[in-house]
Amino acid sequence: MTASNEQRKIRYAVVGLGWISQVAVLPAFANAENAELVALVSDNPTKREDLGKKYKVQKTYSYAEYDRCLESGEVDAVYIGLPNHLHREYTVRAAQAGVHVLCEKPMAVTEQDCEAMIAACQDSDVKLMIAYRLHFEPANMQAVEIVKSGLIGEPRFFSSVFAQQVEEANVRVKKALGGGVLDDMGIYCINAARYIFQDEPVEVFAVGASKPESRFQEVAEMHSVILRFPEDRLATFTCSFGAAPVGSYQIVGTKGDLRLDPGYDFQGALTHYLTVDGKTQERTFPPTDQFAAELIYFADCILQNKDPEPSGIEGLNDIRIIRALDRAIETGSPVQLGRLEKQQHPSAAQIIERPPIHQPELIHAADPSGKS
Repeated sequence: MTASNEQRKIRYAVVGLGWISQVAVLPAFANAENAELVALVSDNPTKREDLGKKYKVQKTYSYAEYDRCLESGEVDAVYIGLPNHLHREYTVRAAQAGVHVLCEKPMAVTEQDCEAMIAACQDSDVKLMIAYRLHFEPANMQAVEIVKSGLIGEPRFFSSVFAQQVEEANVRVKKALGGGVLDDMGIYCINAARYIFQDEPVEVFAVGASKPESRFQEVAEMHSVILRFPEDRLATFTCSFGAAPVGSYQIVGTKGDLRLDPGYDFQGALTHYLTVDGKTQERTFPPTDQFAAELIYFADCILQNKDPEPSGIEGLNDIRIIRALDRAIETGSPVQLGRLEKQQHPSAAQIIERPPIHQPELIHAADPSGKS
């Protein structure tokens, strides 16, 4: 007897057991009532053994055994937490095996990679979602609703800063692995500007700068960016791999402004500072398990046969913008964007709140700054 969709859980394999998988994804299954962690994929036998025991996962596979995992009949979906340059390959292989894909952002390295991922999933009739966790987070989605309400008037410009110190050994500063500050951190600012304006940029410009340090030999330390949106709206941001940890954004309208500080974090509270007619109201949103929200939402899309909002097109648009910014940096001139396809933008209807997780002990993994 087959269980109903209401009773069934989507069985996930987590592919790649690095920092983000260990610190956020694996523990999130405890808060995801319609999702079940059934398999782990990694080339590190210690991670497979120790994390398998920790999370009571019996099925573990090396990367060479990935296809066997996909064809086992025991996995409905994969969460891909691998370095960016591997996203295309592991997505396409999953799709060809009929397995749904939740892939970390950035979606891939090139536009062609993203298009191949979308095509593979469409050809195999499987769901593809890109892991934009803030599309389900209360503070960010309520910011969308505040702007849409007209409370701050007509939105005119968006500005943001996002920075952290990244150690030399981290994959984020390895160009061949898809690293780079725009791909890793700038994508949050780009995506936030897009969902705050509920629109797509038409022109981009950027400059880069670096200190003469060995960790910035392959990628720039920081970039400052300008995005022009329709109706002569502007978004600007600076992101850095070599500065103190900050992460905030502000949207300024004709009647007021809204600032989120912090705005992008997945650990800890996020706070709104809403100013209208010279009066500021502060609202703090308690921490939630943003990764459980992703797992729940994607599982529900599979069970209910719904198309995910943060789709392959969402991921592709951000990569098109980032690669256009690369061209602007190389040429020193603004770059016009062709019309970007977009079916919908996220809203507060997608908010999913679950209690925050506790920081787990990491196994052969470190955060970007090198802390274990």
